[in-house]
Amino acid sequence: MTQDLLQQLVEMRGIETQYVDAWGKPATIAESSKAKLLNVLGYDTASEEKIQSQIIDDISSVWLSPLNPVQVVRSDEAIVIVVRLPIELVNDEHVITVHCENGKIEKHTFTPVDQEMTTMAHIDEVEFHEYVVSLPLNLPLGYHTMALSADDDQFAESRIIVAPKACFTPEPIAAGKKIWGLSVQLYCVRSEKNWGIGDFTDLATLIEKAAGVGADFIGLNPIHALYPANPDACSPYGPSSRRWLNYLYIDASAVECFDDESVQAVVNAEEFQKTLSHARATEHVDYEAVAHIKLAALKAVFDVYDARHLRKNTKQNKAFKAFVTEGGESLDMLAVYDALQSHLKAKGKDCWGWPVFPEEYKDYHNPAVAKFKKANAGNVKFYLFLQWIAAQQLEAASSKATECGMTIGLYRDLAVGVSEGSAEIWGNKDLYCVDASVGAPPDILGPLGQNWGLPPMDPRKLYEQAYQPIIDLFAANMASSGSLRIDHVMALLRLWWVVKGDDAKEGGYVYYPVDDLLGILALESHRNQSLVIGEDLGTVPEEIRSKLADNGVYSYRVFFFEQAEDGGFFSPSHYPVQSMSTLTTHDMPTLIGYWHCLDLALGKDIGLYPTDDILQTLYADRHANKQSILDSLHGHHSIPENVGSDVNTTGMTGELSKGMQVHMAGGSSALLSLQLEDWLQMDKPVNIPGTFNEYPNWRRKLTKNVEAIFETHDITELAAQLTQARKQASA
Repeated sequence: MTQDLLQQLVEMRGIETQYVDAWGKPATIAESSKAKLLNVLGYDTASEEKIQSQIIDDISSVWLSPLNPVQVVRSDEAIVIVVRLPIELVNDEHVITVHCENGKIEKHTFTPVDQEMTTMAHIDEVEFHEYVVSLPLNLPLGYHTMALSADDDQFAESRIIVAPKACFTPEPIAAGKKIWGLSVQLYCVRSEKNWGIGDFTDLATLIEKAAGVGADFIGLNPIHALYPANPDACSPYGPSSRRWLNYLYIDASAVECFDDESVQAVVNAEEFQKTLSHARATEHVDYEAVAHIKLAALKAVFDVYDARHLRKNTKQNKAFKAFVTEGGESLDMLAVYDALQSHLKAKGKDCWGWPVFPEEYKDYHNPAVAKFKKANAGNVKFYLFLQWIAAQQLEAASSKATECGMTIGLYRDLAVGVSEGSAEIWGNKDLYCVDASVGAPPDILGPLGQNWGLPPMDPRKLYEQAYQPIIDLFAANMASSGSLRIDHVMALLRLWWVVKGDDAKEGGYVYYPVDDLLGILALESHRNQSLVIGEDLGTVPEEIRSKLADNGVYSYRVFFFEQAEDGGFFSPSHYPVQSMSTLTTHDMPTLIGYWHCLDLALGKDIGLYPTDDILQTLYADRHANKQSILDSLHGHHSIPENVGSDVNTTGMTGELSKGMQVHMAGGSSALLSLQLEDWLQMDKPVNIPGTFNEYPNWRRKLTKNVEAIFETHDITELAAQLTQARKQASA
């Protein structure tokens, strides 16, 4: 009986007990995992009575809500809502009033008993009926408030979201134009003037240079806000807030007032210059050093700027205040968090994240936090200022892309979650399940499974908050860009949850309201004129790919994963048009690394493979794959005859690398993304999934300055060939 009740609760909360793994085999999650997942969702599974009581409570809460918290409908669908009422009210006349986002008001009067009744229930001896009500209203796209009333008494409110049928596609791409662009980890960019980390000025330079040789976009790693007081927590996929920006990407020298005498005194100090020289010279980004000098310089700039503009009735102050007002609680929360974390660090206290803050500071809404904010208003203002400047510089880079005639310009990357110690969780703990983390079951990229250390949103709480957190995320990350890549897009359908303390392989899938989330994505995509790319790698259920395609989301096709059952590689001419293709990703080795198995050797050195048999199998598979690739490239005449056809004697040469890239450019994908690392023939990866301290993830720099990259004949020749191949593929 207990197991039956447990299963009922499992199904109610959208926990999937069976799935198909990355190798196409059926898999089942353990019974113990079911109970643990329910525990982190807030359920007590210790006894049959408790499980039964919680099921009743959940069912009752639905029946006691006359309207659902939110409903998403598409513009080409009839608007149908659900109304739940006690039987004593079903014969009364009711009014649905919709306050549209544009100020328009629409009303519909109905009597529940005249509508279609779908089901009924008894709650505390009261009989409730559920009705389906069709609203004959023509609502515009947008976010609208819906109220239910009777006898002029409003007793329920809901949000109704009207979304387009599919996401936005730029007209040239819709008309068949095929384009190429470059993907880059912004922090890894070297330049003559940056401070040991790529910045928004470097980005503008890269845009101008790349556009000059035919590129139509620059793809970025997530540029989300990280941790000023904990700079070594540098993974762009484990941010503090996904709505705001990483201040380390600010070019301090480009901010007004940088030339002030007081600022120059800070910058020209001997210790500052020594640290600056070190930060520029290192092979890997030294985040501690970079953060130290950037914060020092930006604080000096802020002090001057604040006195000159932000304490007076200036246009700058008006613009700053407007930015802060628009940012609302989310921006305030981040600024207070950054100021508080820096304060605790200065006092020598453990401060990696809110879980180790003093008790009175562990929640943004605590009175002690409000007191701290008031007492440290200047520091909070400084962190607000950083976000304002970062937004301006990002927008300037985006404008440069428009000026250069890029079809898309910037495409940004939305991480799948935030880290446990993030400001985002600190300010909305009710939304997140902090005793779990998202990751992936065992797959090709991570044979042991992956735990990303990112607490998941509770799908029910997200629904109860009328999807506002996800709306804010989509809108913020489509700003100053022409496209958005959604990391691990399967998260819209389901996420692999791992209970704290368990191995990654012991997790289970929890489902999300995919159709609603795709509707919101489509709406924000049109509002921001942003094409959407979904990273659909790993363990991908077939239903998500067809759903994404129907909703205008571009698939993500990686050459090395596009294999037939016989081991051969599909020609890029067979890829879906509605996709972005690429050779490698930030989670994979570079072309040279792949071809020479440097990733496997590195994985062995750091203990990534549990047995030598697994490693030998991977070597054998790699050898066979490389031969299949050579066969395919020669078969399509994509590489010259002088490039060997036997994998045993053919290394990764410049000709082979160029041939592979041009081979991809001739494919049918609307978008082709290539990595600067491969243009520079680099061999070390950006990131090794499943590692933490074993490898310097998210730190490796490019080997050339951005100013010099496009002065190389081999690179300009490759770019010209890519542009020509894309034109031919568009014909």
